[in-house]
Amino acid sequence: MTEKELLDKLKKRFEANPERHKEIDLEMVMKRLDANPEKLKALMEMERTGGEPDVVGIDSTSGEIIFADCSPETPAGRRNCCYDLEGQQKREKKGIHPEGNAVSMSKSMGIQLMTEEEYYKLQELFSFDLRTSSWLKTEDSVRKLGGAIFGDKRFGRTFIYHNGADSFYSSRGFRGTLRV
Repeated sequence: MTEKELLDKLKKRFEANPERHKEIDLEMVMKRLDANPEKLKALMEMERTGGEPDVVGIDSTSGEIIFADCSPETPAGRRNCCYDLEGQQKREKKGIHPEGNAVSMSKSMGIQLMTEEEYYKLQELFSFDLRTSSWLKTEDSVRKLGGAIFGDKRFGRTFIYHNGADSFYSSRGFRGTLRV
């Protein structure tokens, strides 16, 4: 996909989903992207892996535009992964090989793992992860005990759960955000 194709896709998605970004002007978004071309690579990776990135807000402090993965289910190109490298290595020592890990993959893509707060806000826009789940940025205190958190939506409400950081499933991936 070329940058022009990506920008066209982002414009169409922006215009098709106005409820995600009320009072945010498309022209302002495009100016931000023009001024920060390195962010296009991250958006390209979000799109390539099935994240369907779209604008979901503006940071009230910094003024940065916030993009998030808005695919209905956790991005297909980022599933079957453990939470982090330590979890992945623990699993691989048992002879089981996940596709990777959410922390390393998000970093290599140039995005941030979605936080619990961001995930709740995303779920207010639409019902995401009705059949899948998404790893979320986990506090060090939980991670030090071997766990990590993930979220999904079932029965009309958003749930945040825990699991061992070394677990991985075909229906669990991760969602990310990008600030421009």
